[in-house]
Amino acid sequence: MGCSLEKDSIDKTIAFHGHQCPGLVIGIRAAELAFKRLGGIEGKDLVAVVETDMCGVDAIQFLTGCTFGKGNLIHKDYGKMAFSFYDRGKDMGFRILLRSDVSGDLGSELRGLMKKAEDGTISEKERPRIQILREKLQDRYMNLDLEEMFIVTEAISAAPKPARILQSLRCEACGEMAMESRTRRFGGKTLCLPCFEKVEQKV
Repeated sequence: MGCSLEKDSIDKTIAFHGHQCPGLVIGIRAAELAFKRLGGIEGKDLVAVVETDMCGVDAIQFLTGCTFGKGNLIHKDYGKMAFSFYDRGKDMGFRILLRSDVSGDLGSELRGLMKKAEDGTISEKERPRIQILREKLQDRYMNLDLEEMFIVTEAISAAPKPARILQSLRCEACGEMAMESRTRRFGGKTLCLPCFEKVEQKV
């Protein structure tokens, strides 16, 4: 069975992101799975932890309402096509990982052509094939069963705690205010992260 979300919601997600692409569809399907497993929970109790910064994160933001500003969208820069969703109220959650073979031959061919496009070795005859493959891959992702698309496991950790309001401290190098948890002590001074990185040389 393909995607169960309403076409209007999908169209608005595409408009929010700015274009349609396979990566966005991955996020759409991930959000759909979150709704199915957590019963459509929304608001502050729903938390999304994303292990990538790719296009699909925009779909998760738009469809679930999880945002950085509310503290219920958390980015972990692992470079993995994986997403965890939590219900804080029930202290439950799960993690999903895109199956590595889900794109099949379409994905292999598309990656090869994209590499050639980046290298400047792609021919004018090959270039239109990129868009054709992107559209075919989008259709594939939209029509797969969720179980065929993702590996679902229990959440790796407990539900993240709600965002806290912390004290801001003045950096003794640049004079700018920074959140206390994002400062470091070095040489007896309180420094913001950029100033700390300038003086703390490991090599």
